[in-house]
Amino acid sequence: MADTAETVKKTADQATAAATSAAAKAKAQAETFQAAGANAFREGIDKSVASMGELNAHGKKNLDALVESAAVAQKGAEALSQQAMGFAKASWEDGVAASKDLSGARSVQEFFELQTTWAKKAMERYVAELSKTNEIVTTTVKDSFKPINERVTASVETFQAAR
Repeated sequence: MADTAETVKKTADQATAAATSAAAKAKAQAETFQAAGANAFREGIDKSVASMGELNAHGKKNLDALVESAAVAQKGAEALSQQAMGFAKASWEDGVAASKDLSGARSVQEFFELQTTWAKKAMERYVAELSKTNEIVTTTVKDSFKPINERVTASVETFQAAR
C-alpha cells in the first residue's frame, strides 16, 4: 500500500509538473501573441500617422500650387488691363489728332485721303494690339497652369510608385 501511495503521489507530482509546464508554455505563448499583436497595432498606427503626414504635406503643396497659379493669373490680368488702358488712351489721342487734321482739310479729296490714312493706321494699331493681347493671355494661361500641372504630374508619379 505504501508503494501504491507513493506511485499515486509520483503520478500526481508528474501530472502537476506537466500541467505547470503546459501552463507556463501557454502563458509564454499568450504573452508572445499579445506582444506581437501590440507590435503590429503600433506599427499600423505609426504607418497611419506617417501616411497622414504625407497626405498633409501633399495637400499643402497642392494649395501652394493653387496660390502660385492665382498670383500668376492676377499679374497677367493686371498686365492685360494696363495694355488695354494704354491702347485706349493712345487710340483716343490718335482720334483727337486725326479730328484736328481732318478739320484742317482744304478739300473733300484731302479729307478722304486723311481719313483713309488714319483708318489704315488705326486698323494696323488695332491688329498689333490684338496680337499683344493674345500673347499676354496665352502666356498668362500657360504660366498660371504650370504649377498645377507640376502638382498633377507629381501626384500621378506618387500614385504610380505606390502601385
